[in-house]
Order: sequence, then C-alpha cells, then structure tokens
Amino acid sequence: MKIMELTDESFGKYGKVVTEFSFEKILKEMEHTPLPKEVVYVPSVEHLEEVPEAEEICKKGFGGLPIQIGYCNGDNHKLNALEYHRSSEIDIAATDLILLLGRQQDIQEGDIYDTAKVEAFFVPAGTAVELYATTLHYAPCSAAEGGFRCVIVLPKGTNEDLPFEPAKEGENRLLTAVNKWLIAHGEAGIEGAFCGLEGENLEV
Repeated sequence: MKIMELTDESFGKYGKVVTEFSFEKILKEMEHTPLPKEVVYVPSVEHLEEVPEAEEICKKGFGGLPIQIGYCNGDNHKLNALEYHRSSEIDIAATDLILLLGRQQDIQEGDIYDTAKVEAFFVPAGTAVELYATTLHYAPCSAAEGGFRCVIVLPKGTNEDLPFEPAKEGENRLLTAVNKWLIAHGEAGIEGAFCGLEGENLEV
C-alpha cells in the first residue's frame, strides 16, 4: 500500500504534527523500554510520567486533563484492528514507524468498516502527532527491521479494564477497555473483540 508523509494534505483529517511542547527527555527514557518481537502496550509508565516534560504535555496537549504516558513497542506489519477514543491521543515516535489510520465517520451500519479506506503515514523518529478522537488507529507498524518504539499519551484511565459489563448491542458492544472502542479483523483472532473489519487485513 502507498505510504504517505505527514506533510500530505490527507493527514489533516486524522490529526496534526505537534510542535507546542518538547519531549526529548521522554524519548531518552524510552531507550530503556523493552523492544520485543510481539507488540506490547503499557498504558502508564511511572518513569515516563515523572519527567518534567509531562506537566507541559498535560497542560498544552490536553488542557490540564490528568494524563497517562505509556508506550507501544514491538514488531508489527499488519492492521489487525482499529480503535477509537472519546479523546485525542498523542503519539511520539521514538523510532521511525508507520501509522494505519481511518475515520470513525466511515464506519457503516452494523459497525462494519471497509479496510480499503485505511491510509498509511510514515512518522519519523522524534516526531509527535495528535490523532483526533474520530481517528481510527491501532498498534503502529514497523518502518524498518527490528521493530518500533512509540510513546502513547492519553487521558488517565484510558485502556484500563472496564469496571462494568459492556452492552450487548449498539456501539458500546465495541468497548474492550475504558475509553476504547475496537473493531477487529477476523484474521487477527483478538479474543472477545467484535469483528467488523471487512476486506484485506492490510500489511506493510
């Protein structure tokens, strides 16, 4: 599939490049995080949240909302699923990586989404992007051999275990964690997830 740059006009419907705050110390701390073959996501990491930059990200990135700073690391080449939140997400690329993105507005009746609508964007190491609340996304994909490291910043509590049973019908049947609505591809084999991605399980 075609991989576009963040400067491409089409990225504007998904998010924006963030330049309002610094994150060099967070990236330095990311060097000590594991880089396994399988993708691992840790929502909240104390040593990332304790750096002085975290307060600036909280104020400038989320308007003072309590935040969590974690990471998603590993080696991934497939779409597998798409998720969205009721809030923006800030991703900071510690290595070169690729984001596969879609729009919540393109989800069809029955929570079906055509993967042909997904677009791919190259995010260079050291770049931060805000993904809007309506942007469908999932784990980044590797841009080079050896995998990727990515800082994930979200409102505090996002992606924690649900404290209630999700609904059996309607949009909330997509809830797999706090503030996380997810639509999976059947090939991904994600236990308990609603499989509404139709078309190819895209690979980069």
